[in-house]
Amino acid sequence: MQQSFSGMPQRLYCASPSRLLAWLDCPRRYRMQYLDRPRPPSRRPRAHLSVGVATHNALRDFWDLPPAERTPAGVALLVARSWIEVGFRDGEQSAQWLALTTNRVTAYLRGIDRQRQPLGVERTVSLRTATMAVTGRLDRLDDRDGELVVVDYKTGRARLSDDDARTSLPLALYAVAVSAIFGRRCERVELHELSTSRVLSHVHTSQALARKVAEAESIALDLRRADADYAQRGVESSRFEPAVSGGCRWCDFRAHCPAGQLAGPEKSDWAGLETEGPPGVQPSR
Repeated sequence: MQQSFSGMPQRLYCASPSRLLAWLDCPRRYRMQYLDRPRPPSRRPRAHLSVGVATHNALRDFWDLPPAERTPAGVALLVARSWIEVGFRDGEQSAQWLALTTNRVTAYLRGIDRQRQPLGVERTVSLRTATMAVTGRLDRLDDRDGELVVVDYKTGRARLSDDDARTSLPLALYAVAVSAIFGRRCERVELHELSTSRVLSHVHTSQALARKVAEAESIALDLRRADADYAQRGVESSRFEPAVSGGCRWCDFRAHCPAGQLAGPEKSDWAGLETEGPPGVQPSR
């Protein structure tokens, strides 16, 4: 057992935005995903996640194409190259969604300045405070005439609003991290909804960003305590009670959670493609 010495600074709690949000969503799922070893097997990915991965990969690789190849045909090739036939009801449904996804990505790219190279694409950024270190990967970072803008792609069916951009903890943390890295203010965050090509945006104040950082520090403090209790007591720890909700029907660890199984029948692999998508799911990091 490691000894602690008085006067020594406490190690920073290291996490990703996804880890912070997993704790808020369900402590039991957090434990199974991040602490249990061996990690309980998760179910295979659903179709809407396959769509999300292919979309993100195509939008990432698009900026590596020479300008002359940034055409609808070039986009179709990128989507097809990243397509994953996992979670769909059958080959016909997969083909339909390949065509739909290709059309959506093409329509989205038609609406942006394709000659303005982003400052960063799927860039890893880190934020350090006195108590925590948060590292994550943002989808795109734009420099628009001197204004730094954090962009996050959303591929889910749920209709978003500017309020979703305002309340997003990951986007706010990315903005603070970008400001520290480039030594320039970054206050605008945007959600780009691929199903509609809408852009939902919010411009944070310095005070609002400080509150978001404080929120993340508070979650990290809870996680430090929970992780320490797990290290001592393992699965007997009482800090990881399941948060039973309708989201349990979508949970990747449902097979290992009797409480979650009582929330209702499990959603099918392709249910996220229908009108009623999974609550809060917009496939991203």
